[in-house]
Amino acid sequence: MAKITYVEFSGKRHDVEVPNGLTVMEGARDNGIPGIEADCGGACACSTCHVYIDADWVEKLPAKDPMEEDMLDFAWNPDPVRSRLTCQLKVTPTMDGLVVHMPEKQI
Repeated sequence: MAKITYVEFSGKRHDVEVPNGLTVMEGARDNGIPGIEADCGGACACSTCHVYIDADWVEKLPAKDPMEEDMLDFAWNPDPVRSRLTCQLKVTPTMDGLVVHMPEKQI
């Protein structure tokens, strides 16, 4: 398990334990965390699970694949460095302490 901190746009923090093998999106969904809508259910077919990765974590995560890059074009106010789709981030023990920030809104 990895402890992941989800930070709402308002600044409210949610620290949750997410089992290895789930995605960061599933961790939010399963814990009722607002701000990650995940309309497509994790199929990388929308951008409603968009977050900004905390700057300290950007280089520690696997690189974005081309499909994620394409879908981020549809996200609200994407950041070329920090934006990620949480459905594409599988939780591993090395993600313990990951911090993600929700955007003001999802599209």
